[in-house]
Amino acid sequence: MSDSLNSFLFSTPEMTQVFSPDERLRAMMRFEWALTCALEKHGLAEPGSGGILEALLRADFVNREALERDARNAGNIAIPFVRQLTESIKARNERASRTVHLGATSQDVLDSALVLQMRAATELLQSAIRHLDQALVKLVAAHRETLLTGRTWLQPGPPTTLGLKLAGTLAALRRHRERLSAAVERALVLQLGGAVGTLAALGARGEGISAEVARILGLPEPELPWHTQRDRLVEIVQVLAALTGSLAKFARDTALLMQTELSEALESGDHRGGSSTMPHKHNPVACAAVLAIHTRMPGLVATMLYAMPQEHERGLGLWQAEWETVPEAFRLTAAALTYSIEVAERLKIDSTRMQHNFEALHGLTLSEAISAALAPKMGRSAAHELLRLATKRAADENRYLGEVLKELPELTAHLTAGEIDKFMDPRAYLGSTYRFIARVLGEANADN
Repeated sequence: MSDSLNSFLFSTPEMTQVFSPDERLRAMMRFEWALTCALEKHGLAEPGSGGILEALLRADFVNREALERDARNAGNIAIPFVRQLTESIKARNERASRTVHLGATSQDVLDSALVLQMRAATELLQSAIRHLDQALVKLVAAHRETLLTGRTWLQPGPPTTLGLKLAGTLAALRRHRERLSAAVERALVLQLGGAVGTLAALGARGEGISAEVARILGLPEPELPWHTQRDRLVEIVQVLAALTGSLAKFARDTALLMQTELSEALESGDHRGGSSTMPHKHNPVACAAVLAIHTRMPGLVATMLYAMPQEHERGLGLWQAEWETVPEAFRLTAAALTYSIEVAERLKIDSTRMQHNFEALHGLTLSEAISAALAPKMGRSAAHELLRLATKRAADENRYLGEVLKELPELTAHLTAGEIDKFMDPRAYLGSTYRFIARVLGEANADN
């Protein structure tokens, strides 16, 4: 990721560090160290070679300027990296330098290093997901009964509760956590196959060496090398994009509730969301950041999908397109989670305003409740048409719908005034709201 004045919006310091150049080089070094240790164990490297490489795990030997210059001609940083590593080892032990990188190819180094970085990155994401989960649980529990106007096509509908709206975000977050765990289990595997994925350079010892490298790095060994089978990485980026999509849904709904015309919620924080010209403004800046982040994610998914048909045993250009795409997906997701945590933990709810906004609709959004009660008595179509005319009259006359309904003989022939009042009570028309919330919160007897 470029170091621009806006970079802070699209990552977190921790995630930026995971995918920093220094950590990339160290991950590459861990692969080469593990490979040398495995070669030594199987008699293909000088005794003590692993210890020599272990002393270089911080990759401080790398001349970054020379690495970048030589990589332009080599096509990737692995080739000059291995060259510099070999020279560093040679200065310590010439015989140990002879087997550096033996049996591996550039892609083995770079892919395995990426997997190691992704492992650290995933731990950060899972921690942030748990943090957001806890914040949302508190909000859902606190507002399970907070009456809220349901809105469809941005127009008012029957009542719901803020708790149910937030429970939807919480349930989606947990599904994404499961998806991420499953995708990570498939993706975080060793890459070691040599030039064309056969490990031929290691002969009969290849199987044992591969297993040993996997053991040292703490990575599962896949059924075979995956140089040009990129579905695992594609799945990871797709899951991250879906996760940011649900976070963006949370952000957009929150921003809409913050509109002055509603004023039902507010991002809190000292001096946050101010305008350069309008002193009264309180902009939903964290929500805006999440939305901006997700806007970039579909493009990353498209890049990964487009890069899948990599040629034969080693790809040309398409593999290289992944190098910045995968880290960027992780950086963006980390930032989206951090902003979402801020929103969830600092969100101010005006339940009185929510109630006021609902009542200002004069009961019109409860027309469905009356129509549903009438349907068994006079037929669904007739009931719907009767309520359509009644709501139009109530709106035209700026009157409470219940009052208008009590003046309609064709309706009072089926419902008493008391029954109309009952059906016009918004809390009597919340259906399974509380049961759904209890399910998401995992409360005992949720379905009883």
